[in-house]
Amino acid sequence: MLLEGKTGVVLGLANRRSLAWHIAAAAHAQGARVELGVANERFQEKGAPLAEELGAGLPVICDVTRDESIQEACEEFGRRLEGLDFLVHSIAFADRKDLEGRFVQTSRQGFQLALDISAYSFPAVVRFAEPLLREGASLLTLTYLGAERAVPNYNVMGVAKAALEASVRYLAADLGPQGMRVNAISAGPIKTLSASAVKGVQQKIDLQARMVPLRRNLSGVDVGGAAVFLLSDLASGVTGEILHVDNGYHMLGAWPVES
Repeated sequence: MLLEGKTGVVLGLANRRSLAWHIAAAAHAQGARVELGVANERFQEKGAPLAEELGAGLPVICDVTRDESIQEACEEFGRRLEGLDFLVHSIAFADRKDLEGRFVQTSRQGFQLALDISAYSFPAVVRFAEPLLREGASLLTLTYLGAERAVPNYNVMGVAKAALEASVRYLAADLGPQGMRVNAISAGPIKTLSASAVKGVQQKIDLQARMVPLRRNLSGVDVGGAAVFLLSDLASGVTGEILHVDNGYHMLGAWPVES
């Protein structure tokens, strides 16, 4: 029970496939009290049964494009939990048309939208949640290898994730003096609602079991387990880190010959 007695919030729930759900379920299984955040009323309705499984209240709407919504959500989390030992940010979005074709064709509006929701939302949420964070709190976000390398059809989302990873380091420097840690998990391809917007994601998943060193597909359970480690006191000396949870794909220089 690595998180027994701890309380936290997981933002970005969409459905049972969401990495947000796998992390919340893993944290709950390890003894944490977890509350959930969603983007809008549609996801609130879909997420209500999942919240019940965790013994949580109705998912809280947190529209990260509006500071007022973030503030209201944090106030509601404060009323429910009084304080937070961990905060998980699993939020990303880009216009589908900007994830097809050439990156150079990305519109100014599309670029701003992807950076706002996928990168800026993390420090924005932390800013409003900071009064709730207890000493030693752990903050976690989700990224992808497309932040480090050019991945076909990832385009502007790769740029947004690169900004998100830089934000992890600057937040870690900001919050470290208060004993708080900030990290990210760089997960391999998994079929989620947000990933489905990336053209060719299913082909990436299909290739994974033949390419990666562990010769299997990644699961949400893999990501949930790694998240529990980073949220727990076992990772008390880990901050500013990007932990790759991708069955080893990130370290390959070439595909195995038999693939």
